[in-house]
Amino acid sequence: MDWIGDQFGAFFGFSPNGSAATKTEEYPLRVHVYQTKWQKHPGGAVEGEGRANLFEHGQPRAFDYTFQCSELFRASMGWETYPAKWKTRDGELEMQIPVAGKPGESKECTLKVVMKKDAAYYKRNGQLNEEPASAFKAWMEKHNYDPEHGKERPTGMGTKGLGTKGLGTKGLRD
Repeated sequence: MDWIGDQFGAFFGFSPNGSAATKTEEYPLRVHVYQTKWQKHPGGAVEGEGRANLFEHGQPRAFDYTFQCSELFRASMGWETYPAKWKTRDGELEMQIPVAGKPGESKECTLKVVMKKDAAYYKRNGQLNEEPASAFKAWMEKHNYDPEHGKERPTGMGTKGLGTKGLGTKGLRD
């Protein structure tokens, strides 16, 4: 695991890309969270909204979401993704959220999603942008990036970062 993953694991108790408790066959999809705004309520419930990319069948798809969960989750660090599966196709995604302070434990969080048509999100200079999913897919192929199939770090990036939209080393397309 890389430094960012180690830091994520230290904070949450495990890396969202994998743990003994998460079975990839049960949660085959991957979600990269770009933005999340949340509010914690008395009693512990967390609700919020945000923007993310879903990786399904090797294809990136942008979506906006709302949620109400028992565990807090943050925007993805670096290249990290959260395991997920469809609860209701194109309506609700169930995502695995690590439990803070309990290594290897996770809870489900249901995201109510609005899928973007033929779009993927990316970051450049800290700004969230949208591009055609085909452009993001071409970048994925060029850099051998496919988090669904264990290719969790892009290759050929160099120290400054490359890509069609100025990808850097801070995270997906930043």
